[in-house]
Formats: sequence, C-alpha cells, structure tokens
Amino acid sequence: MSKVTTLNEFIMDRQHDFAYATGELSRLLSDISVASKIVTRDVRRAGLVDAIQGAEGVTNIQGEAQQKLDLIADTQFIRMFESGGEVCGIASEENDDFVAFDSDLSKKGKYVVLFDPLDGSSNIDVNVSIGTIFSIYRRVSKTGEFATIEDMLQSGAEQVAAGYVLYGSSTMLVYTTGAGVNGFTLDPSIGEYCLSHPDMKMPEIGKQYSMNEGNINICEQGIQDFIAHCQEYDPATNRPYSGRYIGSLVADFHRILIKGGIYIYPDTKNHPEGRLRLIYECNPLAMIAEQAGGLATTGRKRILDIKPEKLHQRVPYIIGSKLMVERVVGLIEKSSVVEK
Repeated sequence: MSKVTTLNEFIMDRQHDFAYATGELSRLLSDISVASKIVTRDVRRAGLVDAIQGAEGVTNIQGEAQQKLDLIADTQFIRMFESGGEVCGIASEENDDFVAFDSDLSKKGKYVVLFDPLDGSSNIDVNVSIGTIFSIYRRVSKTGEFATIEDMLQSGAEQVAAGYVLYGSSTMLVYTTGAGVNGFTLDPSIGEYCLSHPDMKMPEIGKQYSMNEGNINICEQGIQDFIAHCQEYDPATNRPYSGRYIGSLVADFHRILIKGGIYIYPDTKNHPEGRLRLIYECNPLAMIAEQAGGLATTGRKRILDIKPEKLHQRVPYIIGSKLMVERVVGLIEKSSVVEK
C-alpha cells in the first residue's frame, strides 16, 4: 500500500519552493485548508438547514444577490486570516472595501489575501459545484503598520501563491506557489486533504469549450469566429468540439485543467469591460493555468501583466489550453485588422 501524503506534510516538504521560506506562508496555506473544511461542512448541510440556504436579501458591491452561504464563507475565511497572524489585511469580492486588521499581531503579518469566498453561489440551490478562489501576495507596505490599498492592487505576476477549493462530489484543494500545480482531495474519514493530483499539467489542446453562447451575437467578431470553428465538423474525431458550460467558474476551470479545453467570458456590447473580477477570480486562476502549461489573456493582454486600478475591476477573460487560447487571440487580432 502506497503512503498517503497529506496537505500539511506536502507543504512542509515543499517549503523550500517558497521564495521566503520562513514558515508564515506554510501556516497561511494550512489556515486556508482549515477554513475550507468548515465551509465544506456548511455546503454539505445547505439543503437541510434554512439558516444557511437561500438569499440573504441584500446585494454585494458587484450588484449581485448575496447568498447566506456567501456571507458564512466570507466570515469564516476572514476570521481565520485575522487570527492566524500571517495576514495583515484582506480584500474579498463580498466587501465594498479592503480590510486592514488592527491587532498588533496582524499588523506584523507579511501577506495579504484576495479571495472570492464562494464562487458560483447562485448555483447552490440547484446543487451545482461551487468553490473558493484565493490569491496571496507579500505586502508592499511597512511591516507593523496597517495594510494599504497598494498591498491589494498588485499585478498578478506578483502573486506568491494562488489556488482554489472545489466543493463538488468531493472537496478538492488545488494550489501553486510558482513551482507547479498540485491537487488534494479531502478524505472525510480522517478529515485531511490528501495528495491526489500531483504535478498537474493542462493538455495543450482539448475538445471542449466553455462559454455562455447566449451572448455570442454581442461578442466581437474574433470570438464569434472561434465558436463557429468549434462547432464545425471535425473529420479527425467524427464530431465537433463539445460545449460544456456549468456557470461556476471554479468548476469550469477545474475540468479544463484536467481534460484540456478553453473557457471564454469576453467583453460584450453590454459589458465592454468584461464581467469577471481581475483580482479575486482571474489572477489566481491565471497563475495556476500558466504553472500547468496553459494561458490566460483578455484577448489582447496577458492577465498577469495587468496592474489593477481598483479592487473590483472587471476584465474580459480567456483561459485554458495553450494552443486553443493562441487560436482565439489570433482570430481576435485578425478581425481587428479587418475592422480597421
């Protein structure tokens, strides 16, 4: 019987991969795993307990109806970050502004965390997979003082770690510290994340595309051309590409990470700036994609090169297998030249 490697064992064994191997980042990743186990418990009970199911009756800064589980997950992660001492401040998709922790211990923290506590929460009532997305940066403000907005508005290329937790048929935690991507599945019998997907690699090309095609007629021509290509008959496989759109970013991305493919949430005539949040959703998944051999772009610019201008900035988003993303970018460039 092969030895099972738990997440905590793996983190400690790989601590030398961290750019600043002093232990704080290891403890922070462990804190995230603990918080995600608590959220897993609440997600599993969502259909049984009225207090954690359904809408809260308010909208968040994004203009979206908050679910009760959104707030429960947000509160749980914030409490864990504040009590751990490694984090001086956070920014969350569910909050209007960033939070600078005020305890002396927290002000000495070397990291900030930007996160979406419960991505895809509108799918809770139909039992579709949802997830938590997180991004970790070293602070740029002075240690011992309050965190600042400059700590939060760093480009994705400055991330020291990024990951997500998928709450599906099983709970999985996938993360990178810039030295490859590894996935861990929660074993409920022992309450531990165990290494199940070591050194994850995204195939260079896949046969699946993920997009809300209801918006296709208000997308730019290059996107329309790519989707038309995906729907063409392929004599090599005796079928066109397969459309797979869950409507939960974490779930759609996780499938593409494992099987290959492409996810497209572009700008449209109705939303010229795009819809997905740069610092909470796009940057962390872009880091994972690149570490696994994939690409992430707006269609014109690498996601990780964008310098955020505000906390809730939105961008067009194309992420997935390298050759497929490159094809989309090529079609966008081609159509832009024709339009000129």
